[in-house]
Amino acid sequence: MTGDKKIKIHIKNNHWAPGSFPTDAEGEKNFTITKEHLNEAIKNYPEIKEKLEIFVDWDEDNFEKSMSNSDILLAWNFPTKNLKKISPNLKWIHVVSAGVEHLLPLDWMFDDLVLTNSSGVHAKKAGEYGLMSILMLQNHMTKIVTNQKKKEFVSLFSNPIAGKTVVVVGTGSLGSSMAKHIKLLGANVIGVNKRGKKVEGCNKVITIDNIDSVLPGADFLYLAVPETPETKNLISKERLDTLKPTCGIVNVGRQSVMDYEALCEKLDKNEIAGAILDVFTHEPLDKSSKLWDTPNLIITPHVSSDDNGNYVQLTLDIFLKNLKLFLENKELSNQINKKLGY
Repeated sequence: MTGDKKIKIHIKNNHWAPGSFPTDAEGEKNFTITKEHLNEAIKNYPEIKEKLEIFVDWDEDNFEKSMSNSDILLAWNFPTKNLKKISPNLKWIHVVSAGVEHLLPLDWMFDDLVLTNSSGVHAKKAGEYGLMSILMLQNHMTKIVTNQKKKEFVSLFSNPIAGKTVVVVGTGSLGSSMAKHIKLLGANVIGVNKRGKKVEGCNKVITIDNIDSVLPGADFLYLAVPETPETKNLISKERLDTLKPTCGIVNVGRQSVMDYEALCEKLDKNEIAGAILDVFTHEPLDKSSKLWDTPNLIITPHVSSDDNGNYVQLTLDIFLKNLKLFLENKELSNQINKKLGY
């Protein structure tokens, strides 16, 4: 970008609402981006501060009016219908989450519009959550919690995790961060991704087309894939049936990747050792959901990868590095492939 005209950034925050994002008041507090946040973050980029005009908004209160002359949109969700007409100057949208499935299909994107995400912002926290989850399963914590609810004092012994096989489906920032941790404890880590690309922390990596070859040997199945047409029902009832009954499962990706109904049935029958689920299609999880009463299952409220108090700062770090590239007419990082949806 050149010239004296300021670059206008529209920041769209969301008030919390069930089934949306954020899902509660605490989430709203953690994810809201204020002008003060941006001004503080941009101190590290003094050369571009004077080139910007910033408009901070809530929901769609002033969306169309402000977007009529905005160059950049920083948001989680937004109206996609007639976006080109509403915002003729729009060149770049940065989504404050890693996943963009709520915007699919991306057929609303017009030529030359760039879409980026915050992939990587979650890595450190997600890696620690993942390590915790696998170790909880190894130490029978899902069963211990179920026994506690039933007031049953049952000794459940376990061994160190060295030598156990952890199959990590999705080796992006979330999956690979966990893999690095668990490999240090001597686990055998098998990564599964689209192209079979090597990943730090994995003993070997296979393509997703070959996933059936590793599921029967998994001691733990760790799911960290986004929702795309290819990943929906990836872990179907048929694939769950190939897992050994001592296998533990963690899902930090999206519910659509796994058949939760079938998982509940297998947990009820003790055909799966335990599961820890952090993601659900409808959040907050409905009180009527059978997941609440399923044995050997621990539910966490989509907290596996969101830093308390630091999420906005980490998101803005990614955004501002890209903003500098944008102003220099250079290619942006974290671009979403329109055809692949991630």
